[in-house]
Amino acid sequence: MMTDVCSSVACLIIIPCLNEAKHIEPLIEKLGSALDQLNARIVVADGGSTDGTREIVGRISETDPRVILLNNPRRIQSAAINLAVKTFGRDYEYLIRIDAHGDYPTDFCQRLVEEAEVTQADSVVVSMETIGFGIFQKATAFAQNSKLGNGGSKHREGAKGHWTDHGHHALMRIAAFETVGGYDETFSHNEDAELDYRLKKAGFGIWMTDKTQMIYYPRSTVGTLFRQYLGYGRGRAKNILKHGSMPNLRQMLPLAVVPVFIGAFLAVLSWIAVIPFSLWAAACVGYGFWMAVGQRNPYGPLAALSAMVMHFAWSAGFWMELLNFRNRKAS
Repeated sequence: MMTDVCSSVACLIIIPCLNEAKHIEPLIEKLGSALDQLNARIVVADGGSTDGTREIVGRISETDPRVILLNNPRRIQSAAINLAVKTFGRDYEYLIRIDAHGDYPTDFCQRLVEEAEVTQADSVVVSMETIGFGIFQKATAFAQNSKLGNGGSKHREGAKGHWTDHGHHALMRIAAFETVGGYDETFSHNEDAELDYRLKKAGFGIWMTDKTQMIYYPRSTVGTLFRQYLGYGRGRAKNILKHGSMPNLRQMLPLAVVPVFIGAFLAVLSWIAVIPFSLWAAACVGYGFWMAVGQRNPYGPLAALSAMVMHFAWSAGFWMELLNFRNRKAS
């Protein structure tokens, strides 16, 4: 029985966390069945929360010693996972990464373990369904669930179970994680893709499961969405600079957004210069209206705005990191 197999496998469930007082207790409660059915421990690696998160976790750990609060002085997620594995990993076969700002099925961890045992994968990754509540958040979710926002990314769209090069991190064999050196803590964003590159290069297998997925809640304002994707763009550039791995077509198209935006200012010399930027903007808006009509979703036009923010910020972050690297190298 697979249930017996799951109960015999030791799992370290890690929640990187910073100021998640609204989400952390319901999330730990959601993971209660995993604690009961798996040989598991939950480590909340907190980056210095000041909103009561630490007190909530401390109260929970007093009644359930399987829940532990771990101080993460470096604050970022990559450091949180590394520290938790370094501190507790020797007693466990798998690590399971849980994002504090997401939601999960009650059997999420159990499904991951089952997939790892059946496929013998070294890493099991999942797809994400993005859900919003406020007007802008709903529009952003609509964009991120579409090709306009995700470019056809399999871990955004979901797909049949298959071997892959990258996906949203969920479960990993600690032996594989430690063999490649864990997350690179110089990455505040895109650390998962960077680690996946090293896993594949070392010969480890990454399985995209279709047996479960996570729910992600996007940023709810233009400013926070912009800063998030600015970080994603910088992280992707860092990955290229470190490994020489070129982006695929869906990632290369947004790279042109900032150059064509800058080029549009040359319209003072020739109106032709504004054409590329205008075509991009028109394509986004047109796709947004097409989604609104085709999927009967009134958030389509606003989703186009969210997608444009994501494209522009990702492109800006990429070029900022690339130019910053060249400046550092020149000096």
